[in-house]
Amino acid sequence: MALASSSAASSTSPLNRSIASHSAQDLKASWVGSVRSLDRQVASSVATNSGYRRSSIKPISAELKRNNSAVPKAVSVAAPEVVETEKVEKVVDWEKMAKELEHASPLTIMDRALEEFDNDIAIAFSGAEDVALIEYAHLTGRPFRVFSLDTGRLNPETYQFFDTVEKHYGIRIEYMFPDATEVQALVRTKGLFSFYEDGHQECCRVRKVRPLRRALKGLRAWITGQRKDQSPGTRAEVPVVQVDPVFEGLEGGAGSLVKFNPVANVEGTDVWNFLRAMSVPVNSLHAQGFISIGCEPCTRAVLPGQHEREGRWWWEDAKAKECGLHKGNLKQEETSSSVQTTVKEADIFNSDNLVTLSRTGIENLARLENRKDSWIVVLYAPWCQYCQAMEASFVDLADKLAGSGVKVGKFRADGDQKAYAQQELQLQSFPTILFFPKHASKPIKYPTEKRDVDSLMSFVKLLK
Repeated sequence: MALASSSAASSTSPLNRSIASHSAQDLKASWVGSVRSLDRQVASSVATNSGYRRSSIKPISAELKRNNSAVPKAVSVAAPEVVETEKVEKVVDWEKMAKELEHASPLTIMDRALEEFDNDIAIAFSGAEDVALIEYAHLTGRPFRVFSLDTGRLNPETYQFFDTVEKHYGIRIEYMFPDATEVQALVRTKGLFSFYEDGHQECCRVRKVRPLRRALKGLRAWITGQRKDQSPGTRAEVPVVQVDPVFEGLEGGAGSLVKFNPVANVEGTDVWNFLRAMSVPVNSLHAQGFISIGCEPCTRAVLPGQHEREGRWWWEDAKAKECGLHKGNLKQEETSSSVQTTVKEADIFNSDNLVTLSRTGIENLARLENRKDSWIVVLYAPWCQYCQAMEASFVDLADKLAGSGVKVGKFRADGDQKAYAQQELQLQSFPTILFFPKHASKPIKYPTEKRDVDSLMSFVKLLK
C-alpha cells in the first residue's frame, strides 16, 4: 500500500515528485540492504551443511518481483549469486578398519557396518544359520535391510523359513530372482540337472551370481555370513571387512563396494550356541542333518565325521565349492588353471600303524591279484577339510587293525597324482576310501560317507 501511495502522489506536484524520488531511493537502499543481509545468512547456512546444493535454493528475485514496482531492478541486481558446491565424501581406509575390528565381536562389527552405510547396506540371507546376522542387526537397534536370492530351486522348508523370519523380526526380505529368459535357455539346452555332469558353475551363474550382481549395484556395502571354518581352501583367510574384489556397488567401478563378514572368526558351534541362547528361529532342515543349505538338488544332509560343507556339490572337489557369490575367496591360480597344483601343507593321517604309499607303491598294490594282506587305503589331500575331519577316526581305525592281517595306508592323490587316481583308483572327490582284498585285483570303494570308526570297521570286517 505504501508503494502504491508513493506512485500516485508523484503525478500531482513537483514537491510530491521530489519527496517520492527521495522515498524511492531510501526504499531502494532498504531493499538492497535487506537482500544483501539475507544473502549472507543463506551463504552461512549452506556452508554449515555440505549436503545441500545451492541450486535448490529458490532465487530471491522470484519472491520479490512485482509489476509496477518502483524497485524491480534493484531487487534483481541484489539477488544472491548461486554457487554449486559438491558434497565431500569421506575416505575410509578399509584395511585399517579390518585390523581394528579383527578381534571385535560380531555385534560390534554389525553396528559399525550399519552406522557407516545407513540405508546403502544390506544383509545377504541364504535361509540357513546366517539368520544370526539378522539377530545381530536387530540387537543394534538400527534400521537394516535384508535381501535373498530366490533361485527357484530352494527347499520348501527354506521358503517357509523366510516367512517365519519376516514375521519374527517384522521385516520384508528383498527377494532377487534370476532372469526367466536365461533360465529357460539353460534348461531347454542342457536339461534340469546338467550340473551333475559338467559342474555347478553355469547354473549358479544364471540363478545366483547375476541376480546378486543386480542387487549389489544398488548398494554401497553388503553383509555376509562367511566363516573361516566353513570351506577348505576358500574361506580360511576371510577378513571381517574388505573391499569386494569381484562385484561393483552403487557408484560403479573397482572398489565401489565394501563387504562385511561379522562372523568370519566365529566357530560354527558358537554360532549355534548364540542362536539357541537368543531363541532365534532356524530352518527346519537343520534338524534333518542339513548344515550348509542351498538349492534342493545341490544340498544334502551330512553324516558323522563329515564337514558341514560336504553337503554341498558333493560330486565335486572341496576346493571348487564356491557358487560364485564369494568367488574372490579363490586364489588366482585356482581359478585360472584346470590343473590343481600340490599345496605345501602339513601332512595328515600320521600314525605308526599307517603306511604312506608312493605312486609306485599304490601302482604295485593295485596290480597284484594275490596279496599277503588285505589293505584299506585313503586317497586324500591334506588341504581338504573333509579329509581333516575324518583324520581321527581313520587313525583310530589303523590302531585297531594293527596286527589283524589288514594293513592301513594313505595315498596323497592331489596335484600331479590326481589324474592317475581319477583314471585308475575311482577318485571322484576327497576323501576316497578303497579296500584291497587278498585275492582280488580290483579294489572295492567304500560306498558311504559315514566315516566314523565303527562304520569303517564294519566295512572291513564284511570284506576281510
